[in-house]
Amino acid sequence: MSTEPVNRPVINLDEIAIEERPAMFHPTGPAAERFGSRSGAVGTRIGAQKLGYNITVVEPGKRAFPLHNHHANEEMFFVLAGTGELRVGSERYSIRSGDFIASPPGGPELAHQIINTGSQELRYLAVSTMIMPDIAEYPDSGKVGGFMRHPAPDGSLRLVRLINRPDTNVDYWEGE
Repeated sequence: MSTEPVNRPVINLDEIAIEERPAMFHPTGPAAERFGSRSGAVGTRIGAQKLGYNITVVEPGKRAFPLHNHHANEEMFFVLAGTGELRVGSERYSIRSGDFIASPPGGPELAHQIINTGSQELRYLAVSTMIMPDIAEYPDSGKVGGFMRHPAPDGSLRLVRLINRPDTNVDYWEGE
């Protein structure tokens, strides 16, 4: 299956190739035991401009991403198959096929994470506003990240990402 754009604004679920995520999203070290997912491009293939969406597949016992909250982007998830658990702040919710999940922008109290606690693949549609730049916080690890996506001269999509901890920031005036 190709991930190239189609010449129409509609695509069927059976036309979406589920593939490994780009290298920058592959967990390494101890994180590889708990994190990992594959995805299938949807939005870019049918000409979406202000929303990003894909099919995400998570194996049993894994999570696609760390617990995080966005300051600019809102996300929505629709569970297509499987069961799992949703973390929102300090709360946990059981999820299953047919569930809609809202993840509005905000502080750490709205941090979210989907975990496959079932015995089969968990598949969901992930939808996001594509507001850039965006800032994300990672409450479990105390990190903060800034993200920006923009087209590169060769037509590919360039991702600029800076992740650190607030106590290791460089002073605004350093080097000036």
